[in-house]
Amino acid sequence: MQNRTYLLKYAIEYLSKFSSSKNNLERILKSKIQRLTKDKKNRFNLYKEIEYVFEQLEKNNLLDDKNYSFIKIQLFSTQGKSKNYIKKYLFSKGVESSIVQEQLNNFEIQNPEWEKKSARIFLRKKNLVKFNNGYEKKLAKMARAGFSYDLCKEILD
Repeated sequence: MQNRTYLLKYAIEYLSKFSSSKNNLERILKSKIQRLTKDKKNRFNLYKEIEYVFEQLEKNNLLDDKNYSFIKIQLFSTQGKSKNYIKKYLFSKGVESSIVQEQLNNFEIQNPEWEKKSARIFLRKKNLVKFNNGYEKKLAKMARAGFSYDLCKEILD
């Protein structure tokens, strides 16, 4: 029982500082358990308690992959990141592809021109508007950042 409460407190403390997906939090809790104890039996019992921690966090709306992915999409769109970058980031954090696609669709409904705005922010941040580096170099830099070819051509023209 004491281990259960310790893990729950640690997870709440972590979530108060950082937003996290379920899979990412599971990875963090497992690494905490690895550092906490060397005894395999105790470690195995702690691994079983992770599900209880997730149930409590989800019941209190502290852990929600849909909300996490929507917040990250909003954040990255204002930072000048592409749709491909956002998808890759969320997949790396363990968010399911169906949730990512659903939240991207919801965000596109609310902000239909978000990708163009994000591309313009990217151009401004990388100083591609001021300098005359050449059309191909600008296009290549935007393509490496994950923007589509059609969008790059539209923004640069």
